[in-house]
Amino acid sequence: MEFYPNWCVAGVLAHFRISLHLTLSCGFRALHLSHPSSSANKVQQQRVPPLPRQKSFIPPQIPNPFVHEINLSPLTKLKMLLCGLFILPLRIILFMIVLLVSWLVAAIATCCCPERNEKPFNGWRRKVTQSLISTLGRLLFFSMGFHVRVEGKPASPADAPILLVAPHSSFFDAIAVIVSGMPSSVSREENISVPLFGRILRALQPVLVSRADPDSRKNTIDEIKKRATSGDWPQVLIFPEGTCTNHTCLISFKPGAFHPGVAVQPILLKYPNTLDTVTWTWQGYTVEKLLLLTLCQIWTNVTVEFLPVYVPSEDEKKDPFLYAHNVRHTMAQALGLPVTDHTYEDCRLMMTAGELTLPMETGLVEFTKISKKLNLKWDNIRKQLEIFASIAGSCKGGRIGIEEFARHLKLPVSDVLQELFSLFDRNKDGTIDFREYVIGMAILCNPANTEETIKMAFKLFDVDEDESITEVEFSSLLQSSLGVPDLDVSKLFRDMDADNSGKISYVISLLGPAKVPCQDT
Repeated sequence: MEFYPNWCVAGVLAHFRISLHLTLSCGFRALHLSHPSSSANKVQQQRVPPLPRQKSFIPPQIPNPFVHEINLSPLTKLKMLLCGLFILPLRIILFMIVLLVSWLVAAIATCCCPERNEKPFNGWRRKVTQSLISTLGRLLFFSMGFHVRVEGKPASPADAPILLVAPHSSFFDAIAVIVSGMPSSVSREENISVPLFGRILRALQPVLVSRADPDSRKNTIDEIKKRATSGDWPQVLIFPEGTCTNHTCLISFKPGAFHPGVAVQPILLKYPNTLDTVTWTWQGYTVEKLLLLTLCQIWTNVTVEFLPVYVPSEDEKKDPFLYAHNVRHTMAQALGLPVTDHTYEDCRLMMTAGELTLPMETGLVEFTKISKKLNLKWDNIRKQLEIFASIAGSCKGGRIGIEEFARHLKLPVSDVLQELFSLFDRNKDGTIDFREYVIGMAILCNPANTEETIKMAFKLFDVDEDESITEVEFSSLLQSSLGVPDLDVSKLFRDMDADNSGKISYVISLLGPAKVPCQDT
């Protein structure tokens, strides 16, 4: 995000009221204003009705796919209590027996093998993984009370080297690996060290992702390409959403699985249960609580549906983002679910919002869409969230009202300020949420030409055209343009006048030390 002298916001606000031709890009609103006269009291303004908002910035159908609540009725609690007393102990015993046997088989299959997978298993090792561990995996889910229904037919590795599973909503989604014939998967490197489960994971020869490696993303894509095109490795199963949701929509698919440009088989996961105790989200129950609730159910239904193989077109092979978009659309249609542009980065912003004592859902902005359209990086939006929290911290619900908006700009509430506020308030509910704030700051405070913008604001304040701005000129123009004759702008001017000379020149204003983000007025 660009940086501006802090008087630019005041200049834009005055210029909004009085004079220059300003067209706000991205279809937000066009304001056509004539050049200012030398006397601010003779200002003429011309308003143009607002243009329609861009549909691409309309809020998503599902505002928060990362929250899940479980409401237990008294009858349900009674049933779970009885299951906990009579069925749970038996399930735990059977689960531990099957888990220990699975670990032993996996240990035998991976003995004398390097931790890093350089070559695919073959011979007896592969047969042990595909048949014995697969059978034990099914028995493991049976011990937890799962009733698994399979629809469709799994494709062969030759027909579909990559398997895509969505929606990803639970740690129980591992059932897709078992039903698919024990393909490889993409997993965090730390998971290999998890007791018991880590050894079983090693037997699947996963593509390991290291958070400590700055080249991890590139290395992961290269490894997926190698396995998908070699013809020797087993299929690679990937959860393209990259994080868990409440399965009310499909969020953005990460492009890594689509870079090889090979055919993929979409796999749909459904949990058609009256009581949902399996969904694991950022705002919801912990793993331990969900596991206990699920084990205290009489049974839990899960459906794994294999869709027809999706063969990419030439355009899709060249553009992994297009390929990901089209596959997601196909899967969403089959599920009857909407799509949103949320991604894992939204989850990180949710955590940051919680740390800043804001409601966690405040951080949801549909990161993929916002970052692409407004050319913003995650760090930029993270900093914006900190500033937003400083403004909205005293508000209920993590939103900015007109009073907080005025206080932050150090200006009184006026008609002009109301109009500026309305540029941010996209849904006209009288408040600005974080998503609206990010869009507004990017559009209003990030014009295409930084120097041209500063020059415009400088000329606006330089009434006598002597190539310098005095506090009198600055104060007179702002007071008249905002319609507030007693407005005190001394502090704002002193912040700009770094050398305390009582005036500021264009060169100093452009290159001087007093540069802050345009929102810090």
